[in-house]
Amino acid sequence: MAKQILVTGGAGYIGSHTVVELQNAGFDVVVVDDLSNSSIEVLDNIAKITDKRPVFEQFNLADRNLTASFFKKYPNIEAIIHFAAFKAVGESVQKPLEYYRNNLVSLMNLLEEMKSNDVKHMVFSSSCTVYGQPDVLPVTEQTPRKPAESPYGNTKAICEDMMRDYCATNSSINCIALRYFNPIGAHPTALIGELPVGVPGNLVPFVTQTAAGIREVLSIFGDDYDTPDGTAIRDYINVVDLSKAHVVAIERLLNGKQKSNYEFFNIGTGNGLSVMELVQTFIKVTGVNLKYKVVGRRAGDIEKIWADTTYGCNELGWKAEKTVEETLASAWAWEKNVRGIK
Repeated sequence: MAKQILVTGGAGYIGSHTVVELQNAGFDVVVVDDLSNSSIEVLDNIAKITDKRPVFEQFNLADRNLTASFFKKYPNIEAIIHFAAFKAVGESVQKPLEYYRNNLVSLMNLLEEMKSNDVKHMVFSSSCTVYGQPDVLPVTEQTPRKPAESPYGNTKAICEDMMRDYCATNSSINCIALRYFNPIGAHPTALIGELPVGVPGNLVPFVTQTAAGIREVLSIFGDDYDTPDGTAIRDYINVVDLSKAHVVAIERLLNGKQKSNYEFFNIGTGNGLSVMELVQTFIKVTGVNLKYKVVGRRAGDIEKIWADTTYGCNELGWKAEKTVEETLASAWAWEKNVRGIK
């Protein structure tokens, strides 16, 4: 019988792509999502890609009673991939308590239910934001964490600490935190991709929506950073490559290959790209004349960060494969499909 995996936030951007990769790898998937930043139609499109619709339950994991009831209903879950969280850096600065309540309580509830229901394995969606603005680049897993630049980043750091401390006193619980960098792109079928509710908080959806005429102009936050062209630098990773890393991490846990019961890995490409470089690459790849303007820096943003992926690649047997050009092309194909643009 196929192993059953719970994917929280599985109707979201990274979650939906990971559900596809899990199903392609032969796992049964149960999705929990409150649909606060996603759409139920995503599950229909997953089914079009894989010929199998995942089981779905709609609720917020910060509700302890509903979370407990869920695990009683699904007693065969063997592992969890936990994506469900609020994730916009800028919004977290404006609404810190909402981010702390949602992101921290949901993980606490899951960890408690794992122990109560003998679920031994979790892969956690962490972030390079835990490194803050590093003193040395690229960042390795040994790079010291710094105080987060935003409440969102702080929730990821606190969640990592909770898992580490919980694993330290519960030897049967195994957790892997994947610290990933900036996921972009869409599935090659253009059936699933990044479709944020409201104004996008991430760069590429803002780029594609501007190219599609949904937004009048792209705002570039700051051109006075200490970088070659003055715009912030990030490590942009294709969302399908990233999703495959989650499958590999789940298999590592299920096969007992972990070196300790709490591990963490950087998941990126190892290459830094500036905001302006990404915008110019999009224009070159798509041939779309994109309107953009430079505005002031955004609260919570760091100047530059990219990964050293050596350790994670060696341990997991995984690496990013897709180029930024094909990744941006996939994002544009997705946007056009959503908007009905030929």
